[in-house]
Amino acid sequence: MSTTERPPRTLGRAETFKRDWLDGFVGAYGRLVRKVPDAYGVAARHAPERGKVAVVIGGGCGHYPAFAGLVGRGLATGAVVGDVFTSPSAEQVYRTARAVEGGAGVLFSYGNYQGDVLHFGLAARRLAAEGVETRTVLVTDDVASGPADAPERRRGVAGDFMVFKVAGAAAERGDDLDTVAALAERANANTRTFGIAFDGCTLPGASEPLFTVNAHEMELGLGIHGEPGIRTVPRLDAVGVADELVNGLLPELPTGGDGRVVVLLNGLGTTKYEDMFVLYKRVHERLAAEGLNPLHTEVGEFVTSLDMAGVSLTVLALDDDLAPLYAAPCETPAYRSSGATWEQVPPSSTVDESLERPDDTQVAGVVDRLLTAGMVRLEQNEDELGRLDAVAADGDHGLGMTRGIRAAVAAARRAESDGESISGALLAAGTAFADAAGGASGALYGVLLAETGAGLAQAGGITAASLAEAVDRATAAFVELGGAQPGDKTMLDALEPFRVTLRAEADAGADLVRAWNTAAERATRAAADTADLTPTKGRAARLAQRSQGYADPGATSFALLVSAIGDELKKEN
Repeated sequence: MSTTERPPRTLGRAETFKRDWLDGFVGAYGRLVRKVPDAYGVAARHAPERGKVAVVIGGGCGHYPAFAGLVGRGLATGAVVGDVFTSPSAEQVYRTARAVEGGAGVLFSYGNYQGDVLHFGLAARRLAAEGVETRTVLVTDDVASGPADAPERRRGVAGDFMVFKVAGAAAERGDDLDTVAALAERANANTRTFGIAFDGCTLPGASEPLFTVNAHEMELGLGIHGEPGIRTVPRLDAVGVADELVNGLLPELPTGGDGRVVVLLNGLGTTKYEDMFVLYKRVHERLAAEGLNPLHTEVGEFVTSLDMAGVSLTVLALDDDLAPLYAAPCETPAYRSSGATWEQVPPSSTVDESLERPDDTQVAGVVDRLLTAGMVRLEQNEDELGRLDAVAADGDHGLGMTRGIRAAVAAARRAESDGESISGALLAAGTAFADAAGGASGALYGVLLAETGAGLAQAGGITAASLAEAVDRATAAFVELGGAQPGDKTMLDALEPFRVTLRAEADAGADLVRAWNTAAERATRAAADTADLTPTKGRAARLAQRSQGYADPGATSFALLVSAIGDELKKEN
């Protein structure tokens, strides 16, 4: 490989991807599945089971957990695996079916793609010639891939899971082949899916994605192999994405039911679970508002598309026959259930006032006014603080500081509106800062504010001397809690010069405004000087050399905060 070529974005080699991942999969989950001899297929360890219908699923790889990950008791009996995004051959389908067939026939179920239809169909004809009965249920849940009046033209996507789950449970229960097929057909008829893609996917061994989506746009209805969607729209936030998903499904849902539904929010490859939970909050609200009753929900990866960024929403409308089958227990490598409990779950909506930004024009008292000035300054520098933090840590310092200072301002405003003293307002602000910001910085800023307030509570009035005494006390608590020493490249490298200068100015008889601003100027210079230090504390210590030449984010945020407070004090003076 030349130095100008980009390396592959995946670990697997294109030539051996199917073989290698399947061998690793069987090795990892050999307690549940086994490799079909001389075939690219997976069988449940208990198969074949005499007198029970074998449910055989399959398709191209690149969609894990579909299809091999859904093999096990109570779900699929076997899965046949094709190359990436390519149907398995009829020979592989036949060998897999033969390995799991127990004398009661075989139900084939797979997405409605031409290659799969042809090869599974050929295998079914061969089995029939040998006296093995088969039935086929094509999954056609993708509402974006065909008109409602021609469902046979629609593709199968994440709704595969719903159909396979019902079919597997019916087979496990001992239903005959016709009954298993009929129930799987009903599950398919009651299942709808709509998906959204934010970016493309990368084939094994490739250095570039198969296709891309503009960073400021998203594709509605894009297929799991990159098939064109129905339209391109500007990138939306979580509420907007959730609304598009629900709006895409609602007109398509079966009518005449009682509102009981199973919901699946499916990640297509790289969408994080936390992001999907953010989406599901709105999805649940919308479905409930439409009179639907999500009795069981799954959020996770069930039918993916390699590393595609995106999500799909699937809804299965339940009836009295489908409900116990979906609820039945199963155990596979990718999905386990001891039995679903049908229970109506109301939407969850937490009220957290600390997440709201306080109005910076409606101040209630001295502490509120000074901290509000600090809030505005920190907000203006949020990105820069994050950039400094990302050099050798996790990049969240800017966000944590704005989150903490907003909560501190809100708490101080409430306290002063309720008649609290300056010390009481500072104590409330410190507690709120630590709670909202979290992390080490949140705790340390919290103790600074709270201990400064505690120190002022013991003073007869607020002067440069009493404030210096309170800051001395707060710094001692800071060091005791954090364990840092000057020179460790932490916030203390700005705090300690600030403390020393404030004390010196107070001892020299300076008034409060001059003493504070002189100390703030010293803290600003000290924060800049931390660029020459090497960190020995926290996450940055593990990547110490990377931080050379960059100021410490904690020292920088401290300098910004005290400088903003100093500027506000000068205005009042």
